[in-house]
Amino acid sequence: MAQIEVTTEGAVMVVTLNRPKRFNAMTLTMFALLADVWQEVSDNDDIRCAILTGAEGNFCSGMDLRAMAGDVDEVDSIDVPKRMQEDPGFIYRGLLKTYQPTKPIICAVEGVAIAGGTEILQGTDIRVAGESARFGVSEARWSLYPMGGSAVRLRRQIPYAAAAEILLTGRHLQAQEAKDLGLINHVVSDGGAIDKAMEIAAMIAANGPLAVEAILKTLRVTDSMSEADAFAWEATHGMAVMASADAKEGPRAFAEKRPANFQRR
Repeated sequence: MAQIEVTTEGAVMVVTLNRPKRFNAMTLTMFALLADVWQEVSDNDDIRCAILTGAEGNFCSGMDLRAMAGDVDEVDSIDVPKRMQEDPGFIYRGLLKTYQPTKPIICAVEGVAIAGGTEILQGTDIRVAGESARFGVSEARWSLYPMGGSAVRLRRQIPYAAAAEILLTGRHLQAQEAKDLGLINHVVSDGGAIDKAMEIAAMIAANGPLAVEAILKTLRVTDSMSEADAFAWEATHGMAVMASADAKEGPRAFAEKRPANFQRR
């Protein structure tokens, strides 16, 4: 059984963490496969949005600590030592810590999203969860450090005091609390996260891809800039979109009351 399942529905790629017997806990093989998938999302012009979810009612329970302790339930499908030697950065790229695709990623969460599950979620752009979903970064409880980026990233996404409490106590959050803090966008009925994610993805995929990708890049790149520097940065990228053929097609389609036919040019 593949640890990652990838399917496409139109312009949307659905990436499913697929180790349900261990609540989709992460392995080095999973990180390698994810790193390759994220690169494919960027490189494939037919893909306009991706959804990250988990198999069989759970998102991800973090790193597989049982496997780290020697209790391995499956054989690696790739040569992990060779990949580590040739490409040691694949772990953090797979976790969305050091690399994010040029297309938006929507996270669809059911069940547990603990430790690495909440860490990889922070690298996504829009987040949906079932009402019974649980979140948390629990590494400190086991005298581990959250190497997926939460000690830096979480306080930039939610209020400082809330981030400090979550990280230092290791306590878990229910979906509604996570939404109230701004960690996720939507809470839906259990089992409905993937449908809501697909609804949002379809809206994104229908938009101009050049505009979507430029806006997404602006959101990410200008985060630490002053407002003046950010405006200067976006001027070049924004005007490139405005000068495109797609920027002419959009208003033309609006005037003609028809769907736009964007060509990514």
